[in-house]
Amino acid sequence: MSALRFSVVIVSRGRPASLQRCLRGVSQLYREPFEIVVVADGPGLAAAREALPGGGFKQARFDEANISAARNAGIALAAGDVIAFIDDDAVPEPGWLFHFAGAFAAHEVDAAGGFVRGRDGISFQYRGAEVSAAAEETPLVTEGTRPAVFDGRPGRAIKTEGTNCAFRRTVFEALGGFDPNYHYYLDETDLNMRLAAAGRKTALVPLAEVHHGAEASELRTARHMPRSLRQIGASLAVFLRKHAPGADPGPALARAEAAQRRRLVRHMLRGNCEPRDVERVLATFREGVAEGMARPLAPAPPVGPARSAFLPFTSPRPGHGLIAGDLLRARSLRARARAEAEEGKVVSLHLQGRVLRTRRVRFHPAGFWEHRYRISRAEGPGAAARREDSRVAAVRHPWDMADQSGDGRKKTE
Repeated sequence: MSALRFSVVIVSRGRPASLQRCLRGVSQLYREPFEIVVVADGPGLAAAREALPGGGFKQARFDEANISAARNAGIALAAGDVIAFIDDDAVPEPGWLFHFAGAFAAHEVDAAGGFVRGRDGISFQYRGAEVSAAAEETPLVTEGTRPAVFDGRPGRAIKTEGTNCAFRRTVFEALGGFDPNYHYYLDETDLNMRLAAAGRKTALVPLAEVHHGAEASELRTARHMPRSLRQIGASLAVFLRKHAPGADPGPALARAEAAQRRRLVRHMLRGNCEPRDVERVLATFREGVAEGMARPLAPAPPVGPARSAFLPFTSPRPGHGLIAGDLLRARSLRARARAEAEEGKVVSLHLQGRVLRTRRVRFHPAGFWEHRYRISRAEGPGAAARREDSRVAAVRHPWDMADQSGDGRKKTE
């Protein structure tokens, strides 16, 4: 059987620098064949052409503030057997598609979701959840790192995060695309509910990791303080009307508003907003609910065959470079990491120190992974680097784990 072809769809609006960083990460994915589809505004498309100067990706101009409609524009161009989605402010680990592909090949699943790391690159934002028709989430507990497969059932769905999910193209052709009534929020959850109602299976794939920076946008500040909750309120109202039509939406809306109030109060206590901002932003949630209650419901838009042929993106030959050294030498070490990344290698730069208080992993805009962490005198820099590299090996350089080719060269200073 031939290998599954993947289409990676990235939607971007108003964040060209974030999109460039995302695309540099996507260009290092260890999995072929795959194609890249960028749906963005004018500045975003210009940034994409700069990030991938050799071309070889599909693009669509889209200026409307509606993530569902934008994703549908990407689906129309995507010719892969499986369509994967990632946000422009996120970066996939190089093994992202490799592990998704294994789940789709080994199991009869129609959808898959991976784990999402937070801004520090260590903690998790998402590791799996089940969602009800009242939009209530229940965490899913998985053991180990193997994919876990769940059966869908009406009224309870396996939730996939929009910044790290994949669906067979046949799903969209059978069930329709994303519902444009969800301008932002719950757009992929609506699709999850439709999958569950149809009895489709969903896999949770722990090693299909994405790092989500949650950058500033027109909806939130750089500190994650919401500027407006209007679209969250509107999408929740639409979701309840569609998936719990006979139930009173009042309790679910009240729970959601209370949760948003607690969120805003936490921001206030951290100094991210003033007390008066709490009620001002909460008012936008209620305005959104009223808008969502008035939006005319309609079936999800149909999806036909791809409008263009599959356009494979050629990623570099797998190779992993490990560079480690003292944080005081960060400038020169970053220059070396940048040079190796430009040669086509997946590079992990480990910046170590005796007094570092925080541990962090991030994908540098120059195209390499940067780890910062504290080392003890007992362990030493070389041992610490090997331990940290072992922690991420399955997601960072899976070709070594799978006994695939790649020079695997490592350097430690």
